[in-house]
Amino acid sequence: MSSALISHPPAPVWRVPLAHWVLLALAGVAVIAAFYPGLRFMVATWDQVEEYSYGYFIPVITAFLIWQKSDLLRLHELRGSWTGLLLIALALGLGLLGEFSAIRLFGQYGFIVALFGLSVCFIGWRGTRIITVPLAILFFMIPLPQFLLRELSQQLQLVSSEIGVWLIRLAGISVFLEGNVIDLGSFKMQVVEACSGLRYLFPLMVLGFLAAYFFQGAMWKRALIVLSTIPLTIVINSLRIGLIGITVEHWGSKMAEGLLHDFEGWFMFMLCLVLLVAEMSLLARIGGRRESLRAVFGLEYPEPVAKGAPVNYRRFSAPVLAGALMLAAVGLATLVAPAREQIRPERVPLAQFPMNLPGGWTGRLDYIDRDVLATLAVDDHLIANYARPGEPWVNFYTAYYDTQSGGQSAHSPRTCMPAGGWKIAQLTEMPLPLSLPGATGAGPTEMRVNRVIIQKGDQRQLVYYWFNQRGRILTNEMTVKWFILYDGITRHRSDGALLRLVTPVPPGEDIALADRRLTTFLNTIAPSLRKHVPD
Repeated sequence: MSSALISHPPAPVWRVPLAHWVLLALAGVAVIAAFYPGLRFMVATWDQVEEYSYGYFIPVITAFLIWQKSDLLRLHELRGSWTGLLLIALALGLGLLGEFSAIRLFGQYGFIVALFGLSVCFIGWRGTRIITVPLAILFFMIPLPQFLLRELSQQLQLVSSEIGVWLIRLAGISVFLEGNVIDLGSFKMQVVEACSGLRYLFPLMVLGFLAAYFFQGAMWKRALIVLSTIPLTIVINSLRIGLIGITVEHWGSKMAEGLLHDFEGWFMFMLCLVLLVAEMSLLARIGGRRESLRAVFGLEYPEPVAKGAPVNYRRFSAPVLAGALMLAAVGLATLVAPAREQIRPERVPLAQFPMNLPGGWTGRLDYIDRDVLATLAVDDHLIANYARPGEPWVNFYTAYYDTQSGGQSAHSPRTCMPAGGWKIAQLTEMPLPLSLPGATGAGPTEMRVNRVIIQKGDQRQLVYYWFNQRGRILTNEMTVKWFILYDGITRHRSDGALLRLVTPVPPGEDIALADRRLTTFLNTIAPSLRKHVPD
């Protein structure tokens, strides 16, 4: 008997006709036009906020990963599905919500949802599942809301400062930590936003996500790779702060400034990458299958088309045409229609707030550090210390924003008090027997404020703060965010202010006297506030 080798013909491949590529390109132009306001704001953020400067690379990474899957996409016909139009409709709804509220974040997320919808219209759900992860990576290019970025940065500053000071003390150097200010005696170093670690964290999370995507291992290992980027960033940033403190002690303050400071940052980021690779190498050797990193790191290129493989061409995708027309109609309306400008009510600048008030109150202007002021991004502000003869001072601070829809909004004192070394001993919401002008929802003789007792060593202070938001007196930060959205849609306004009063509580003084002092001062300034913070 003889046997013959039976050769199987190569599997057919499915190609996209040129006309389809042209249609897909037009759909791409349409989706950019439909979400142009949000995309423009996003790119501007990449330029202006260094934490997001990596955003330009994300679309390139997505394009590469989709190309990497091209061999799988051409194995099947992958007909488009009309259900993709539902995703496009949802995306357009998010875009309109962002346009009416002037909160661009909705439009930015809508853009990515629209891309998923176009994918379903073009290659169906089966094909979209193949490129789900590459498309999902696009979410990393969208900036976080400013208040979340600020909260995250504040927490990272505090944690990094504590660990950094611990490392400095390990080196035998005397150091004092007050919030996020590191006092070396001859030099004070403040751990500001630029040193919070966010500039490492976001790019490192992207790289960690990509590493987990290419890592051919158990799901728990992949999840660990992504999640480990957070503590890794904190530890490395703390090491950088500790290193700066040690070098400043021995070689002077120039070690914390300029090119050398930036070089230390880049060096620490590269160290993060080395540790991430080492972690993957260790994980590859754990478990039933012990392999090298090269064996489990699946960075592959698409298989070439087999020689002699029959070629089929995909049918015309009517769902893509319908989706492109939907997006083009909205895009044309977006580009042609006049931009929706938010109303900025007329008001008197806070610089004209009186320094002499009824009841014998005399004020003196204070100031905020320029770097802190840039972080707060206020449109107008006032900080002044008022006092009456024989009484402790009252610090009055208000931060006013013409618009809060772009992500800039009032900075809650709860997040900045710990940065100054103050600990919150008590936080309650309490009614006050007065009503500020424009205080809706409160009784005629009552308004509610946040009452906070803070402590630093033997020092105590009493703090009142609240948010005056277009005629509403609010105490909850999340409620403030909701009304920014609601009023942005219904009233075309998102202006508002944070108001804060602080007074010391001297040793032996009854806290009730401090309460009476703040309440009296608040009654005094209430009639003047409306012209500076409009309803």
